[in-house]
Amino acid sequence: MKIHNFLAPAAILIGLVAFIIACDGDAPANPESASGAKQVTVKIPTNEKGHTTEQENIARRLMVDNEPGSVKHLYVISAMSGQVLIYSTVKGKVTSSGKRLTPTSVAAIEGEMVGRDHEGVPVVIGGRQHYTSEVLQDDGTYGSSIEYLYWWDQRDQYHQHYVSGGQILHVSDKPIATKSIVLNLETAEVRDPEPAEEPAKK
Repeated sequence: MKIHNFLAPAAILIGLVAFIIACDGDAPANPESASGAKQVTVKIPTNEKGHTTEQENIARRLMVDNEPGSVKHLYVISAMSGQVLIYSTVKGKVTSSGKRLTPTSVAAIEGEMVGRDHEGVPVVIGGRQHYTSEVLQDDGTYGSSIEYLYWWDQRDQYHQHYVSGGQILHVSDKPIATKSIVLNLETAEVRDPEPAEEPAKK
């Protein structure tokens, strides 16, 4: 009798646990739009390495961008006329101003019980110490600059280009055919200004 009284609650408990596990194991329903359209999954074919075409493109771009000694060709094209405004070789690759060697921010949470790893960066303002999530940049300043691109050409000459409206930038690993180029940075030479002539003495 005592065994029967013990087994009954145990059987109920086991059944309840099995029910909870079964409910948790149910596959979630596919997302459905208001119109009744359901999510569709597609099996994408891969190559012999198990990579998709998109993955291969990304991997190949990284290899081309970081190939030692590579030279690329940059064209700044007018979106209005299609004319090439600027041409330059690029030693290595073009880099955007947003890239950094160090992070620009860290975790910073206010509160008395916050650990030291989340206090942020201490900074003294007006004689008082505060904590900020912004990190002092490599050049010793805070904030961000206007978006621009920079690179070195084959002659190791540094270029910094600010992108504004009406410009299309095209970078290729081989030269492209163009009708004309307004400013060719490869052939343009900067000469020292000639000294002004002294006025003739009377």
